[in-house]
Amino acid sequence: MPEGIKIISGNSHRSLSQEVAENLGVSLCDTKISSFSDGEIMIQINENVRGSDAFVIQSTSPPVNDNIIELLLIIDALKRASAGRITAVMPYYGYARQDRKVQPRVPISSKLVADIVTAAGANRVLAVDLHAGQIQGFFNIPVDHLYAMPVLVEHIRSRQFKDLVIVSPDAGGVERARAFAKRLQCSLAIIDKRREVTNVCEVMNVIGDVKGRDTLLLDDMIDTAGTMTQAAAALKESGANRVFAAATHAVLSGPAIDRINASVVEEIIVTNTILLDSKKEKCRKLTVLSIAPLLADAIKRIHEESSISSLFV
Repeated sequence: MPEGIKIISGNSHRSLSQEVAENLGVSLCDTKISSFSDGEIMIQINENVRGSDAFVIQSTSPPVNDNIIELLLIIDALKRASAGRITAVMPYYGYARQDRKVQPRVPISSKLVADIVTAAGANRVLAVDLHAGQIQGFFNIPVDHLYAMPVLVEHIRSRQFKDLVIVSPDAGGVERARAFAKRLQCSLAIIDKRREVTNVCEVMNVIGDVKGRDTLLLDDMIDTAGTMTQAAAALKESGANRVFAAATHAVLSGPAIDRINASVVEEIIVTNTILLDSKKEKCRKLTVLSIAPLLADAIKRIHEESSISSLFV
């Protein structure tokens, strides 16, 4: 058991926090999270945390705004209780897609979230597969950026795929797909997505040889599943044998479950950075891998001031 370490869980994904604590050999910190009748959140830490190395585990997944406020209040409570160091562990970082101005008079929301987490009193941040790498630079405190690649790669290697091809669903994900293809020593393909005419469905062209081969669409997150299911259909039209998908963050909002169930995708491999209990019941194509051992290892290394990057060598 690491001495002086405290694991505090928000309400966004308590089962993940419990699993991380078990991997570390500690108990979750006794924390009471309740709400007033008007919806205001109230936090109370029921243990002495003075001088401790505190890790707050909270995915800012839907309901995004409630979970962000809850995270901020827990951090503030720990700061006022004289915790020695506070690390915000955010397996899923909400607002990550709003990382730049894409049109006039819009906020850079992911920068604002970084500012308020810092202002609340966090001393460092631990996140998994940020949507945009530059988000690390939005913080003026240390950021440890974990990758779910080891978890996903280990599972994919254990499967019997026929001449596997890793497929990036768009140009922006090529670097990620290339890294996976290199680790798995398999081929790479790219979906070229373009809208020929305004208000007309996007045309998807497959760059690479997928005919008669198993394909794995790879992305950092699946939200409404529109891009993923369209890309899967394009792969089938190009002669792919079977189509699978993998992603770190299964947001699965709006029509995502219905689209996945109706799609040609046979299986979607995701991690549990976001709570998926109810969605697993509605979608049997989901295979959920645990990110808890990786988070626990990273937390232990932060506590002991040892290297995080060596996890990915």
